[in-house]
Amino acid sequence: MDEGGRVARLTIGSGSRRNALTAGGWVGIERAIHAMAADADLRAVVIEGAAGGFCAGSDIREWVQATPEVVEQSFARMEAACTAIEALAVPVIAKVRGAAAGAGCQLALACDMRILADNATIGMPIALLGILVSPAFANRLTVHAGAAVARELLYTGRMVGAPEAVRLGLANACLPGDELDGHVDGVLDSILRASAPAIRAAKRAVAVVEAPGRTAATAAATAGAVATGDFSRGIDAFLHRRHVWAAKAGR
Repeated sequence: MDEGGRVARLTIGSGSRRNALTAGGWVGIERAIHAMAADADLRAVVIEGAAGGFCAGSDIREWVQATPEVVEQSFARMEAACTAIEALAVPVIAKVRGAAAGAGCQLALACDMRILADNATIGMPIALLGILVSPAFANRLTVHAGAAVARELLYTGRMVGAPEAVRLGLANACLPGDELDGHVDGVLDSILRASAPAIRAAKRAVAVVEAPGRTAATAAATAGAVATGDFSRGIDAFLHRRHVWAAKAGR
């Protein structure tokens, strides 16, 4: 906590494996956010990754020998962490250096604002792993960047650089790395100068506008993230740096 206990700062990971999170790591984020929600003096939260990265998603090594049920539980924990951030009454800012990939992208999109260093990338390359995207994950992309961009990024798995992320609506600002901290602090200063009830009301109002799509995405039945045999092949290919479905387009 800083600014007199009014701003909480949450650091993801330890710097290893680009801050990819285990299932326990996702539970830790959810619990930390719920603890913050009980603080009546809280005005804002900043989430960033350790050691110059943001979050590369989930630690895929956990899934090598896991049953589909265990993997699905991991995805439920990711979604619970993101939902907790969205439900928090105060603004949450993602301060992004390095990659925000897969569930790390979702973590950033769950925040109210994303402020990126110019070396940051963001995207959802999960189809390359044989993972089926959930409606909730697709909804976050669509809310921020529109359906056309969401489709492109989900179909291709392309990671987007910081300047393009701003143009697409996936990020609010892109700064040189040495200016990122100062810019985020400036945004926090603006929030702290405003009326706390007014800021909370603004977050609720935007959530009301987004609610129909979010509710539909949550209610939609899915086959699960790992319902096909492609998942195990995709994980093995990722760990061995192979492209298991690689094929060139021809005419």
